[in-house]
Amino acid sequence: MSPFGCWGLPTALLALFCCPGSGEEFEVHMYPEQLVVEPGGSQVVNCSTSCANPNTGGLETTLSKTLIQSKPQWKQFLVSNISQDTVVHCYFSCFGSQKLKSLNVSVFYPPKQMLLKIQPTWVAVGKSFTVECHVPDVKPLESLTLTLLRGKETLCNKTFTGEKNDTQGATATHKGMAHREDGRHNFSCHARLDLRSRGGAIIHRVSEPQMLKVYEPTPDNQMVVIISVASVLLFLFVTSILLCFILGQHWRQRRMGAYGVQDA
Repeated sequence: MSPFGCWGLPTALLALFCCPGSGEEFEVHMYPEQLVVEPGGSQVVNCSTSCANPNTGGLETTLSKTLIQSKPQWKQFLVSNISQDTVVHCYFSCFGSQKLKSLNVSVFYPPKQMLLKIQPTWVAVGKSFTVECHVPDVKPLESLTLTLLRGKETLCNKTFTGEKNDTQGATATHKGMAHREDGRHNFSCHARLDLRSRGGAIIHRVSEPQMLKVYEPTPDNQMVVIISVASVLLFLFVTSILLCFILGQHWRQRRMGAYGVQDA
């Protein structure tokens, strides 16, 4: 039970701002100074003070807390079941005055699923195709960057700066024309969640690679029919001309033979 009883943190704040003491100066510290955890996670929080003999001290929070170790100038707590963004406060009283130190706690959802889709999976050279990467349930969205790759080449790089700080999905899309060399490379998606500004680290995730099957385009069936018919008609036309020529020559020879030159 904290020294503020059922009044809790509001009483502590009121005492801090309305009833300052006139004793020596002292400081209150917390470690870590920023905290980012996954939903339901736990974290050890240290509260300390520069006051040699503080009267009281502790941690005010709506989260579940357990005192692990305690000394006159510092206390160590386990804060558990963290499910949403909140603020915890460390307090100490010394020489009749009280001071607070606050810690921002952020909950993050890592990009656990990387859904990569290529449409169509079979495409002719020169035709368009789409590569899409979708990451469901990620937070904070404004710290996320999605990169679409063809082999090691970057096709698309999307950072979600300025988006709302809630749990939602993120999508990056690239549209391109198919080339022969596209069929020799893996396509993949890389997610980068940068939590350094919140006291965390950088989290990386990479999707399973996928291949795009590229083939040479074949002539249109209708065009094949047209070319075939035209070829047959041309053949018949040339054949008819040759037949007419041959028959004409044959008829001429027969006519010349019927009126041959007689001896004098």
